[in-house]
Amino acid sequence: MPPDEHSVRIPADVETPDKILAGLTARQVAILAATGAVLWLAFTATRGLVPLPVFAAAAFPSGAAAAVLALGRRDGVGLDRLLLAAIRHARSPRRLVLAPEGVVAPPTWAQQKQQPLPAPLRLPAAAISADGVIDLDADGAAVVCQASTVSFALRTPQEQAALVGVFGRWLNSLSGPAQIVVRAQDVDLAPLISGLRDHAPTLAHPELEQAAIEHADFLADLARRRDLLRRQVLLVLRESHHGRAGDGAAQRVLRRADEAMRALAAAGITVRVLPGGPATAVLAACCNPWHTTPAGATDQRAAPAETITSAGGWG
Repeated sequence: MPPDEHSVRIPADVETPDKILAGLTARQVAILAATGAVLWLAFTATRGLVPLPVFAAAAFPSGAAAAVLALGRRDGVGLDRLLLAAIRHARSPRRLVLAPEGVVAPPTWAQQKQQPLPAPLRLPAAAISADGVIDLDADGAAVVCQASTVSFALRTPQEQAALVGVFGRWLNSLSGPAQIVVRAQDVDLAPLISGLRDHAPTLAHPELEQAAIEHADFLADLARRRDLLRRQVLLVLRESHHGRAGDGAAQRVLRRADEAMRALAAAGITVRVLPGGPATAVLAACCNPWHTTPAGATDQRAAPAETITSAGGWG
């Protein structure tokens, strides 16, 4: 498809800061200008007392540190932001507990050592309803939708253009924040392999039993040789409160999810809102990304407001 003469190329990283002077961003110019101003004031104040070579030697470490701080980057993040993050991390409490009402100091007679009290753990989600609406307290409400995938590389150029057009129309119709998350989790094939080997002797024909055992051996060899991943595409929609809490943010975010279902269905993408149980599982997995997901496992967590019972009774 020939490019349109009026088309505009959009950069891949639309959040790249603007360059305002000599290829430097406003943040970099501010750091270098502030350092230069301080060094210049120090030179003017000590010009009659300290020779220029001595002052240059003393000011060089400060200037070099400011230049490295302003221009250096690690993993795509500026060193000044990493420094601020390190300072915040060093000043933040080390122990956090679930205490929405606050942590009360123990009585003086129970204090054996002067140790800092744990700080309340402030979770962004206050509650999750059965229909999957996540209450973000003062920040509004959100829903997590699971989206299917479509094959883009195998389509013709006309079909690819149609898919891009559908996706672009959905993006242009957004009236609030939206995030597309692609999650990858390690998959544990051990339960599936053991299930195949346990049920192989119960099959009706010896050849079926042999095929099941060979398939279990193939899966075991595959798990040894490869890192198996399970990918999940999530669409997160959020709505803020308009004016005050309880103003219908939950209804608006569900309506936006329904609009996304209809808009993306034209591209062959199936979108569904995760109910309370699966949404809780997704949030828990994001908090613990090192958890291994068994192959074919279903979520066993209780849904919000569901009574937790024991399958084995009290005995």
